Amino acid sequence: MDEINTSLLLKRPVNLKVIVTARWKEEMQQQLQSQINQLDNQIQQLEMQEKRAISELQKQSTSSSSSQVVQQIDNINLQANHKKSEILEQKNQFLQQIQQVQVVELDQEVVQGQIENFFQAKKGDNLIQKLNIEIVIRDGVIEEIRGDI
Repeated sequence: MDEINTSLLLKRPVNLKVIVTARWKEEMQQQLQSQINQLDNQIQQLEMQEKRAISELQKQSTSSSSSQVVQQIDNINLQANHKKSEILEQKNQFLQQIQQVQVVELDQEVVQGQIENFFQAKKGDNLIQKLNIEIVIRDGVIEEIRGDI
C-alpha cells in the first residue's frame, strides 16, 4: 500500500540517436528520394486535375457568361499554384535533407527522432535525470542506453 502512494508511472520522451554509417546514409537518401518522387507525382496529378477542370469550364462556357468562366479559371489556377508551391516547399526541404545526409561524417551521432517510454518515479528521485535519457543505435542495433533507466 505504501509503494502505491509513493510512486508514479510517468511517460517520458526518449531521444533516439543513430551512429552514422554508410548503410544509414544510403537508406536515408533512398527514403528521402522516395518522398521526393511521391511529391513529383502529386504535382503531376494536380496539374492534370487543373487542366481537366479548366477544360470542363471552357466546354460549359457557352451557357455561362465569359467573365464568370474567366474568374473560375483564375480561381482554379490560383488554388493549383498555391498547392504546387506547398508541395515544392516540401520537396525543397527533402532535397536539403539529402544534402545534409551526404555531408554528415561517418561515426557521428545524429538525432533520428523521439520515442516514448514509461518509468517509475518515487519520492527522492531526481526527475531531471530520469527524464534525460537517450538510445544510441548503429544500423538498427542498440549500442547504448544513456541516462537513468
